[in-house]
This record gives sequence, C-alpha cells and structure tokens, in this order.
Amino acid sequence: MPMSLTYSPISTDWPCQVKTPGSRDWERSAAKWLRELVPTRYASYPLLIRQPVLLARHAQIQLQQEIRVVRTALHSARAELPAMGMPESVIEHTIKLYAAELTQLNHLARGVRVLTQALVERHGARQAH
Repeated sequence: MPMSLTYSPISTDWPCQVKTPGSRDWERSAAKWLRELVPTRYASYPLLIRQPVLLARHAQIQLQQEIRVVRTALHSARAELPAMGMPESVIEHTIKLYAAELTQLNHLARGVRVLTQALVERHGARQAH
C-alpha cells in the first residue's frame, strides 16, 4: 500500500510539504515549497524555476534578510515604539509577534538548508553521470 511521502529521515528540519528525496516528484514538491518562500517576482523567473538549487539559494538569502529585519524590529521595539505613541499593551503584543515570527523564520531557514543540501547532492550526482 503506497504511503504519502511527506517525511524524510534526513532531518527533523525537513519540510513536511516536501516529498522524501528520491521519491517521485520530490524535486517538484521542493521547488513548489521554495517558490512560496520567495517574492512572487522571483518565483516566476524561468531560470529559478528550471534550477531548484538556485531557487533554494535565493530562498536562503531571502530568509536570512527577513530574520535580520525581524531581529532589528524586535530589538528596537521597546525603545522606538513608545516614542511613536504606542501603548504598553500594543508594544508587548508586538514583541510577542516578532518573537513568534523569528521562531517561524528560523524553522523555515533550517528546512531550506536541509532541502538545499539534498538538492545539491541530487544535482551533483546527476552531473557525475
């Protein structure tokens, strides 16, 4: 009985939306997931569509920048938001929002890293033949 292949023993960081490496259409599921992580205009470039390793690289860079932005917003919120007239309750909720977003972005970044590694190994093996 065939099972839905959405888990990989590669790592607990493997994205659940991506099929196990080596399974049918796993690279297509990887590319689809990666396209959701980059701005729409990048996800439509033919080169990135045809080269999932490049798409993964761009997703890694995109997430690194988003993490940097959220860290900056988190670390500056308590100092800057009162001067903007934000009440303490809003500031506390904002800090919690940024902390949750940072956790999510770090999780996505780990998923992109393990996925990138699998794609690089796949494409390196393909080029060796």
